Amino acid sequence: MNSTPNITSPVTPTPCIREPMCMFYVVANVIIIILGVAGNGLVIWIAGFKVKKSVNSTWYLSLALSDLLFCLILPFFVGEKIQKQWNFGLFMCKFRSFVMFLNWFSSIYLLVIIAVDRCVVVVFPVWAQNRRTIGKASVIVVLAWIVSAALSTPMAVFREVEYGKRNKCIRNYTADKDSIGTVSARFLYGFAIPLLIIIVCYLIIIRKLVTNEIAKTKKPLKVMSALIVTFFICWMPFHIFSFLEINYKTMQFVKDWKSFTMTIANTNSFLNPFLYAFMGKDIKNQCHALLSKIQNAIEEDSQPKSQGTSHTTSSVAKHSTAF
Repeated sequence: MNSTPNITSPVTPTPCIREPMCMFYVVANVIIIILGVAGNGLVIWIAGFKVKKSVNSTWYLSLALSDLLFCLILPFFVGEKIQKQWNFGLFMCKFRSFVMFLNWFSSIYLLVIIAVDRCVVVVFPVWAQNRRTIGKASVIVVLAWIVSAALSTPMAVFREVEYGKRNKCIRNYTADKDSIGTVSARFLYGFAIPLLIIIVCYLIIIRKLVTNEIAKTKKPLKVMSALIVTFFICWMPFHIFSFLEINYKTMQFVKDWKSFTMTIANTNSFLNPFLYAFMGKDIKNQCHALLSKIQNAIEEDSQPKSQGTSHTTSSVAKHSTAF
């Protein structure tokens, strides 16, 4: 008597187009990719080739490179959502996670550097004029990238591909304490401590500006404020749901909202070029002045001077090019 083997057919996942949350994720991230590649590419072109090289342009060029790198890896997230499984192998599973957190850490550390730099310029203007150089700024940027890469490596180490009916790129923690430790360290070193440093810098800057009545433009402070506020608004929800996921990882509500907060965090990668444009000087024809606005936001500000100084405005402008 012939017996037929009992074969279990794989479960066909629901197409992404029939799930509102999945479609939102895909459409939103495709928009982020398009705007992010175009916007950050534009900033890289302006900061790297169009404006006079300065400390400020070094900061913004590095930020744009970080965001562009992330936007180029984002299609793998979209592909995973559409196919409902991971089809890109173990290397890309680890590399994708590494690049994501490299972007995150490098962005926040560069924002800290910008805040500290602006604080130094306001509090010690003479010292900054003599010691604040492009070479030193480049070294600081390289160090920030090295630290960011070191902190991002564990995120790649814990990534594995779980093979089955539907392959998954998962975080393979050997124990709950690994998950708690990683999420806590990520929050502490990539959010809480940088936020504290930035707040301290802001308080020092505000106190100095109020007490000394320094005559200076507000452009650098406005650009810095916009970048920092945007970063923390975009990433705060992700941190909240990362902690919730530790204890409620099986709840669909937590999974859906974790994906949503991840999308909100991703938007930070394309917003910076638009912030540069809005923070630039007002020009009558805004459409034709878009490049001028971005260039103006990236360019170095003139050296601040107190009201009692005997230097003329022209001499200050002349020396400020050394920054």
